[in-house]
Amino acid sequence: MKALLSSGIVLACMITVTGQGTDPAALAAKVQQRYNTIRDIQADFLQTYEGGVLRTKTTEQGAVAIKRPGKMRFIYTKPEKKEFVSDGARLYTHLVADKQVIVSAAPGPDKGDIPAMFLAGQSDLGRDYTPTFTPLPGAAPGLVTLKLVPKKRGADYESLGIGVDARTLQVLFLTAVDTQGGRSSFTFTNLKENRGLADKEFVFRIPRGVEVLTNDRAQ
Repeated sequence: MKALLSSGIVLACMITVTGQGTDPAALAAKVQQRYNTIRDIQADFLQTYEGGVLRTKTTEQGAVAIKRPGKMRFIYTKPEKKEFVSDGARLYTHLVADKQVIVSAAPGPDKGDIPAMFLAGQSDLGRDYTPTFTPLPGAAPGLVTLKLVPKKRGADYESLGIGVDARTLQVLFLTAVDTQGGRSSFTFTNLKENRGLADKEFVFRIPRGVEVLTNDRAQ
């Protein structure tokens, strides 16, 4: 009975969200339409990674800021401090404990298989993915979940997934399954949208005394 009730709630959420019955493409289009109006996003996140070749399991947390198109700042605070900052042209990976900064080319629209690219306005749910309603491990109860298989298969990810609030169409959960079977997932809380984030929020200044490694593609 409990499982039946839960299934009924999820089905009702799907119908309410899509307005066209249980059509995953309709939901994907509505979510995309909503995010086309979003200029910037701020949130706290909890990231988990499980699986892969070494069958590891990790949990990290921090804060994220995104400004469309292409600007991102992920600041990890626990258990280890690190930063991933993209100004739209360069991606800076700052490994605080290692005193190291890695500079590479920022992922562009051709990297639709990277999970955060959708939130950063660099991929389109309808254009780039084939969606299906599929339960996603780690997604909070009550979210409507979509599995997204890239139409153009990338080198890193087999599929992505989103968990959507049925009322607001906000993406509160984001997950990706890599080619090694590992699953990386983000749960977002304290979401704020369209706060007018300035470009300077995404300028990374290399600290003194760190080793700087440059990926050739960043030249």
